[in-house]
Amino acid sequence: MPDEATEAQAAEATVVTPGRADLADALAGEWRGAEAERDAARHPAETLDFFGIDPSGTIIEIWPGSGWYSDILAPWIAGNGGQYVAAHFALSSDNASRRSSRTEFEAHVADHAIFGNVRIVDFGQHSGALVEPGTADAVLTFRNVHNWMMFGYAEKAFDDFYAALRPGGVLGVVDHRLPSTREQDPQASSGYVQQAYVIALAEEAGFELVATSEINANEADTADHPFGVWTLPPVRRSTANGAEMAADFDRAHYDGIGESDRMTLLFRKPEASPAEAAE
Repeated sequence: MPDEATEAQAAEATVVTPGRADLADALAGEWRGAEAERDAARHPAETLDFFGIDPSGTIIEIWPGSGWYSDILAPWIAGNGGQYVAAHFALSSDNASRRSSRTEFEAHVADHAIFGNVRIVDFGQHSGALVEPGTADAVLTFRNVHNWMMFGYAEKAFDDFYAALRPGGVLGVVDHRLPSTREQDPQASSGYVQQAYVIALAEEAGFELVATSEINANEADTADHPFGVWTLPPVRRSTANGAEMAADFDRAHYDGIGESDRMTLLFRKPEASPAEAAE
């Protein structure tokens, strides 16, 4: 008969590690359903490779919404022994839609066999530290900077990210890009932001720009649509405030453009703080 040590080893060998260790397996996960069809427009594999994400570390995603990227990140990170942190809306928010979004997200990632142990924290205008300062390896945000500009706390957002990251940690940013020849609305009401504006926000917080990529570029997007970026897929807004669609509105034209032209930026928190470097 096998001894207790042998039985323990056999039991340990049958334990299935939550998540998916290979990014390709996470991308192919059946839990993604029809959302995987957007990979052709959002290029998740190429984007995460550009950001140089190490899934064995602590990775924070800011405002994951319903979990499009979470469905990829959480299983992949869990499968490699890392920690996925979702910085979501606060359950104490005055906005009912935000409270509902947080509750639905919590239910969405509750299956530990797929997503591992997802940690959910608050992020917003009045939130505190995302994690213990200096402990995150990467912070990622997809199509959110314009929202923080709209609500007036973009500077706080980048300061929070800087505080959360360890020296040498990275910040990956994707957002809708406004042409440099157009005037920047400080509130980004169209949903578009100049790339130089985002870089300036990050650098003011202390980050250094490492690289830019055209992975998520779309030359067909002129960024001047009647309902802002939300005119394009996947939102496909065709009217204002529920009004009847104008007879001359060409829905097919905007669908043909596809998803927005997006900047993809990689920043790093310096190994030494500016104060330390000056000493």
